[in-house]
Amino acid sequence: MTAPVVTGMAWSTPLGADLDGVWDQLCAGRTGVAPVASPHQLRSELAAVDSSVPYRPEAAAERQVTLAERTLTAAFADAGLAADDPRALLVLGTSFGADLDGPPLDWTTLAARGIGHPHRPMCVTTACSAGSDSILVADALIRSGRSQVCVAGGVDVLTEAKRLGHSALGTMSPSGLRAFDEGHDGMILGEGAGFLVLESEESARRRTARVYARLGGTGSANDAAGLTAPDPSGRSVVAAVRRCLDRAGLDRSDVGVVSAHGTGTQLNDQVEASSLNQLFGDLDPGPIVFGTKGVLGHSLGATGAIEAIATILALRHKTVPPLAGLRSPLPEFTLRLPADGPAEVPAGVGISLTLGFGGFNTCLLFSEGGWQR
Repeated sequence: MTAPVVTGMAWSTPLGADLDGVWDQLCAGRTGVAPVASPHQLRSELAAVDSSVPYRPEAAAERQVTLAERTLTAAFADAGLAADDPRALLVLGTSFGADLDGPPLDWTTLAARGIGHPHRPMCVTTACSAGSDSILVADALIRSGRSQVCVAGGVDVLTEAKRLGHSALGTMSPSGLRAFDEGHDGMILGEGAGFLVLESEESARRRTARVYARLGGTGSANDAAGLTAPDPSGRSVVAAVRRCLDRAGLDRSDVGVVSAHGTGTQLNDQVEASSLNQLFGDLDPGPIVFGTKGVLGHSLGATGAIEAIATILALRHKTVPPLAGLRSPLPEFTLRLPADGPAEVPAGVGISLTLGFGGFNTCLLFSEGGWQR
């Protein structure tokens, strides 16, 4: 089967839900990060919450379902499909683990019922790579002929348990997320949702659908180095990217832009910088590397889907937003980083890279779309 195409996209972020509107704010250097009160002693009170759903820590499960419903509805509409289309399968990713008086899949079932969808969703819970892995699963379903249409992505909300957990791990920054900067000292938690409508080329052509991009390849690898820390060698990250390029039938020189995981933690940044240097450091010019977590926060199981959308928008607009807080780039990171403002994207395809707890590393490759309806 040929590579699936992206015929619809939607996200809910701390900067809003409009695709181009949020992108414009990212490029303008605006931020969704602000102090969020907590009754607990935390390493950082900063977070990035979705203001469209009032933040109530005691109602995390309800907010999870609401964000899922809103964003799924918008994704279906953007693709010109009905939410009750029986051809579509839902593949939903998250790190959210609340028990809604039932099994862990209940939130996905509630979200599907809420939008009138007839099928029970699939749920992917591979930590911070869950959103990306949901897209990877959808890609396999379409390429194998199991489905003509999949709506895939992730949703995650801020909870006090996450804030306490990352405080204990020492991974949160008290001052701001500065990915690939010498002053990086941790991440900022965020929340949001992102979904892509993936469709077989045959199905998209049959209904003359608008096409945003083509999902040319996917690749994954697990380093199994630890529960939270990645393998410092970066071998698994490199393997995921190479598998993705091989699947797409492309060379590393074809990559023009990289959406990095970019958490701002010292270990993650060092591993990711080393991996990207191994992959692209000898190319002239190599790809430009950007990230969105400095302004949208790290939305854990949703981040891979949100960043997949950002990669497609970067290809569409031929520009990337600046990296928030970047003042003194890591001297060992040789690839280009947008520091002072938006930067031009060179010709080529885009890859979105996620590194999850538990050693989950996933790479998605997108190329610009073809026809318009």
